[in-house]
Amino acid sequence: MKTIAVAPILFGLTLVVAPAWAQGGTTLAERLGYPADAKLLIVHADDIGLARSVNLATARGFESGAITSGSVMVPCPWFPDFAAYYREHQPLDVGIHLTLTAEWDHYKWGGISSAGEIRSLLDDHGYFHPTVEAVGAHALAAEAERELRAQIERAIALGIRPTHLDTHMGSVLATPELVQVYLKLGKEYNLPVLTPPRSWAATVPEAQREVLATADGMVDGLYMIAADDPSKSWSEAYGEMLAAMGPGLNVLIVHLAIDDAEMQAVTVNHPDFGSAWRQRDLDFVTSGEFTDLLKAHDLTLVSWGQIQSVMGGR
Repeated sequence: MKTIAVAPILFGLTLVVAPAWAQGGTTLAERLGYPADAKLLIVHADDIGLARSVNLATARGFESGAITSGSVMVPCPWFPDFAAYYREHQPLDVGIHLTLTAEWDHYKWGGISSAGEIRSLLDDHGYFHPTVEAVGAHALAAEAERELRAQIERAIALGIRPTHLDTHMGSVLATPELVQVYLKLGKEYNLPVLTPPRSWAATVPEAQREVLATADGMVDGLYMIAADDPSKSWSEAYGEMLAAMGPGLNVLIVHLAIDDAEMQAVTVNHPDFGSAWRQRDLDFVTSGEFTDLLKAHDLTLVSWGQIQSVMGGR
């Protein structure tokens, strides 16, 4: 596997990473009750609600302690299934994976809002656009705000108490106006918002960069397996990522699923982030080897809920 720091594919992934969050010289680690130089880590599972397979795998991740956080795709068909699991097993650290795209070849969804209210967010067949580029070309900010707010409210209505906001495929960073909506919702709901790093300035369009400069940066490092590389095993790839994590708040994004007929159908023609890929992620993060690596690199697991609890007034 090949590991990357995500910056080169800004709009292809959930985005995080910004300078360490500090107020009055106090680091986030200290505010959470850890030493100033502690290496904190959120192990975060994306795409909850995408499929039953993802929900089952994510449940296994939470129950084993392999993950400390996840985020739900509210428009997806299997979101209510996970919401029921959440209600039975809360508290769980779950955020909203704000969704404006439907990228799979034959598995699609539209919005929570009525189609007439969000025309600019939908393709000719009434589904979300398949790419971030199409979102940027068509989405009206007012319609996006209506839909994203509806996603948050639907999750709350089904019993989920979100701990943060992030963005599926980086779609809410497609235009400066969408970025403004994203940050506005974080402030309104008093939730940490995952934003791209200031160190990625060259990869972010200048207009978006100016808006993002107003955001509170909390995360120091983001890590995720990105593409197949036969020369490197899952174990080697994750070992290198964990070894590279330094003091501050790190986030490791994983994509969990069971490699079954359902997930194979959902992800057809997508070997990267496909069914077998997600099974490998599940197998590794729930393994003893992963636990041993966390200990070897002195990484302290934390959650977004802990961070939310020390945010204070935003």
